Order: sequence, then C-alpha cells, then structure tokens
Amino acid sequence: MPIKDAKAVLFDLDGVLVDSFDTWLTAFNMTLKKFGAEAISKKDFRKKYWGNRVEANIKEFGALFKNAALGRDAAEYCKKKHEELSAQSNLFPDAKKVLAEVKKKFKTALVTNTPGNEVRKLLDDFRIKKYFDVVVTGDDVRHGKPDPEMILKACKMLDVKPGEAVVVGDTKTDFLAGRGAGCKVVGMGMDADFRIQRLSELIGLLD
Repeated sequence: MPIKDAKAVLFDLDGVLVDSFDTWLTAFNMTLKKFGAEAISKKDFRKKYWGNRVEANIKEFGALFKNAALGRDAAEYCKKKHEELSAQSNLFPDAKKVLAEVKKKFKTALVTNTPGNEVRKLLDDFRIKKYFDVVVTGDDVRHGKPDPEMILKACKMLDVKPGEAVVVGDTKTDFLAGRGAGCKVVGMGMDADFRIQRLSELIGLLD
C-alpha cells in the first residue's frame, strides 16, 4: 500500500545510504581500548549502540566514562577515529538512483546523528549533496535521535508539517525520532509504519 499525502522524505545516513557499520564498530572499539576497556562484539554493538549519537554511546557504556570530562574526551576521540576510517565506508549501490527519483517529486532532507564535518565530507566524496534540500547533523541540534528535535528541525526548514513527512531509517532511534515528531516511518530491515528490505523498494511505496 503506497504512502499517501507525503510532501517530504527524510533520510538517515548510516545504514540507509552509507554502509558504515564496520567503521563505526571499529572506531568505538578503538576508543574503548584507548580508555582501558575491552572491545565489544558486532552483535552487542548493533543491539545497544548502532544508530545512536556518539556521546550517547559513550555515556551508555557505563562506569568507565562516568566522569563527564573523560566522557567528552572519549567521544571526541571516537569521532576523530571514525573520520579517519570514513574512506572505508561505501555508498549502497542503489542509493544515488533512489535519491534522484525521490528528489523529482518530494522535498528531501538528510537527518543523521553523525558529526557535521564527517557528513559534509561524505556528501562531497559520494557526490550526493545535490539530492538534499536540507541537511541536519548531530552538531546542529541539542538532542540527537531518538529525540525528535532533528526531525522537527528538518520539517521546519523544509516548510512541511511532520505529518506530511516520511522518515527512512534502519534503527530504533530513527523510528522513535520519526514517530515522536509525528512522521510516517519507513523501516529498512526493521518493523515500522512501513517495512522495506532494500532502499530501492522505497520508490514503490511513495505515491
């Protein structure tokens, strides 16, 4: 069943457009090692940390980073390490085609917890900046996803009501942020208002 009355599509970055799971896992484990903790498994990272803001992940890890200053240092280290690894991330094969098709009919935004400097680099490296009317990164809001602030900000910048926007994401944080803002949510490989397995399936959902 197609999505009715949508005027805007808001895309998450990591896991939706860019295959960056392994680079984020590596950066997080490098951070843990740097600050004296043991590495975590892919399964645990996906379950507890994937999709969250870096600062939230550091805080979530627990007692090691209970000291606020140490937590800030760890978060900055993790961001730096991931930026160094970003060249190992890849754009999903169907991403450009889908973005181009969506841009013909809808207003578009990128809404991601990833830091601004890295987002700008990836947009340039993959040559996809032109597909977005608005870009909102983790540095542009006080509260990242799962808080709806980022989604609401993008909707305001696009001049659409949240109920007229569709959020495309692959994590619970995307779902909670989109639902909290009042948007329809398309889950990539996860249950949401609509579910798809591949990004290319999005075109068939949009009316």
